[in-house]
Amino acid sequence: MQRLIKLATIALCLILATEAKSQTDYGIKPDTLNLKLDSLENVFLRKNLLLLAQRYNINAQKALVVQAKLFPNPTLNVGTTLYQTATKQFFPMGKEGELSLGLSQVIMLAGKHNKQVKIAQTNAALSEYQFYDLLRTLKHTLRTDFFNIHFLLQSANVYDSEIAALQRVTDAFAQQSGKGYISEKEVLRIKAQLYSVQNEYNELKMQINDVQSEMRLLLQTKNVYVVPNVDNAALANMDPQKYTLSAIIDSAYATRPDLKIAKLNTDLSTQNYSLQKALAVPDLTIQLGYDQQGSYINNLTTLGFGIDLPFLNRNQGNIKSAKALIKFNQANFEATRASVDEQIFSTLGKVIESDKLLKNRDAGFEKDFSKLLGEVLKNYQVRNIGLLEFLDFYDSYKQNTLQINSIKFNRISAFEDLNFYTGIDYLKN
Repeated sequence: MQRLIKLATIALCLILATEAKSQTDYGIKPDTLNLKLDSLENVFLRKNLLLLAQRYNINAQKALVVQAKLFPNPTLNVGTTLYQTATKQFFPMGKEGELSLGLSQVIMLAGKHNKQVKIAQTNAALSEYQFYDLLRTLKHTLRTDFFNIHFLLQSANVYDSEIAALQRVTDAFAQQSGKGYISEKEVLRIKAQLYSVQNEYNELKMQINDVQSEMRLLLQTKNVYVVPNVDNAALANMDPQKYTLSAIIDSAYATRPDLKIAKLNTDLSTQNYSLQKALAVPDLTIQLGYDQQGSYINNLTTLGFGIDLPFLNRNQGNIKSAKALIKFNQANFEATRASVDEQIFSTLGKVIESDKLLKNRDAGFEKDFSKLLGEVLKNYQVRNIGLLEFLDFYDSYKQNTLQINSIKFNRISAFEDLNFYTGIDYLKN
């Protein structure tokens, strides 16, 4: 019995040392990045290739605005005699030759030029809001992954402690096997529990690796492992009722890039309709000509104009199509705004319920559970409690910790969804 008590004391000391292990020690490789949220976002903004590609698209659209502001070039026509049969000369010049010149300039009527410039400017604005929408979407994924990894690692820490405890108890009991102190049935039952927990832990690590992989893609980094440095006090202070429903809806209307894109598409279709009507008006071509001696008099100078006669093609189909697209984009805009309202209303309800669920829990419950963990193991070692009670308590401790981490993540995830839908960062504001 004295040997058993001594063995139990040693096992208890080892377990307590394991539980005191730093939360950032997960057996991670040396290329670990311990980052705060703002530092993570800075890396993301500098390195993400999708954002870089969209920035190039903005530059391309702005260049098209410059192009749209340019007027058509004048056209110069030059003609001369190839071979003079009378003098048997190629390209004769002077009195023996012939030279004709023509200069023409297209003049755009019905305001086509200004309408094309406005369309190009709207497309440039669209590309900018598409960039902001992409940025908003990727940042939402980045931030959600950041907090997901944090709480998954908290759960991993629980598995580390339980596996280490069960492993040491298993090793200690295995040494006493056959000496009558411990039944072989108990040793096998502890081993079975250990293998079960190890399998659960492996599944959790695979889940962490999947999120880490997505994080690396967003950061465009290789062979790194992000350990979030989370400000838990800031998370706890987030209040879902800090802003009224009308205030956050107004914020969404003012900041949501997808809503602005829908509005710009409506504006673009209206501008295109105006341009298509203008294209029904033919452009005017002014012509200036000179003919040395190929006309009824020598050195003839002429001035003329040309214009298409809009008898057959008056751009009817394009005008009708552009008019229909206005209604199409107006309907899309209204649908987008209705979707914004519903997203905010639904997500705000989730945030309030998640926040209430977390704050209604007894804050000291987890601490009491953790303190009792060592005592339960000690009592099991000295046979004050049985095997089933011991394993049931450990399983309850693990499930409780996993549950509280899940509740905390669901709460912050709901807040991040609300940030995404409203443009308000509840973590900073």
